[in-house]
Amino acid sequence: MADQRTIQNSAERSGAGVSGWSVLLISLALLGLAILSFLSGNPAGSFLGPALIILFVLSVMGFYALQPNEAAVITLFGRYIATDRRTGLRWVLFWYARKKISLRARNVTSETLKVNDKRGNPVETAANVVWRVADTAQASFDVENYESFVNIQIETGLRAIASRYAYDHGDEAEPTLRDGEIIAEVLRTELQERVRVAGVGIEDARISHLAYAPEIAGAMLRRQQAQAILAARKLIVEGAVGMVEHALQQLGERHVVELDEERKAAMVSNLLVVLCSDENAQPVLNTGTLYG
Repeated sequence: MADQRTIQNSAERSGAGVSGWSVLLISLALLGLAILSFLSGNPAGSFLGPALIILFVLSVMGFYALQPNEAAVITLFGRYIATDRRTGLRWVLFWYARKKISLRARNVTSETLKVNDKRGNPVETAANVVWRVADTAQASFDVENYESFVNIQIETGLRAIASRYAYDHGDEAEPTLRDGEIIAEVLRTELQERVRVAGVGIEDARISHLAYAPEIAGAMLRRQQAQAILAARKLIVEGAVGMVEHALQQLGERHVVELDEERKAAMVSNLLVVLCSDENAQPVLNTGTLYG
């Protein structure tokens, strides 16, 4: 029967390490006593002095300093003890190993990736991600190299999001890659789930570059221009119809002129031509009667 093993995720524990200033005073005192032992000329000083020097050296080996937004992971013979996040001069027993980890926010801009969007169109995209280490134990022990791990997951997460949404709006009423705030939140959530095992927190993730691939960019530009022209035409026609309707209503209410259905149709036709034409209309003066 195969050996079934469950991998337990690490969890950060606070503790370990004390203020180094009090230990520094003790170390200096040991050094001073060692010097006095050597200078005293007492036979016991030949034994006491070296012993004090050894204690002094061992105490000095336990010092380390932490900057703001920096932590030290404390281990003992390969076993995780705790994480020290307190800044300043710190001290532990010399046989404890200390590994410093930066807790500062890091800004990563991914390489430009070529991905097929939801409709199969090749697009180029890149993302800018802000992240920081949240759990030092997971970052140290649950992945081989958390920085490399995050960079790879940013690329795979961006590919997943780019293939899940279309580049631009179509007939579907759903978000697209161009909906910045929506896609930013989706991308941040996707990346957070992927890097959780590494003890990393994603603070912000946004698409920094988005464009059609060069081989289809020209065709897609013409398509967007055609869609824009159609949308503009639709708006113009809707506005023209409203204006014509308002004009007929005003003429009827004020009794300016009485028009039969045939003349109304002609007037509507002329007004729509004038309002919807790309070029300025050329006026034609009728010097006869209204029906002449």
